[in-house]
Amino acid sequence: MDGHDSEDSKQSTADMTAFVQNLLQQMQSRFQTMSDSIITKNILNLFLLPLKINELEQSINDLRAEMGVEGTPPPASKSGDEPKTPAGST
Repeated sequence: MDGHDSEDSKQSTADMTAFVQNLLQQMQSRFQTMSDSIITKNILNLFLLPLKINELEQSINDLRAEMGVEGTPPPASKSGDEPKTPAGST
């Protein structure tokens, strides 16, 4: 019986090893897929960010124009801390 139990034990160990290796490969594959997806989305967002900022600035300028606010700031200023003065009053 010892020989038979030893074979079963070896087969059990081999089955468990194969199962764990398969599980680890699946986890690694899923992790890689998620990682690639996150990186792709972040790169895409980095490229789209300037366009979104320009759209936001245009929307703000459109709203200011609708409200009749004059002296809208230029699209890109060097510092947000500069005092805003109405157009033509320097």
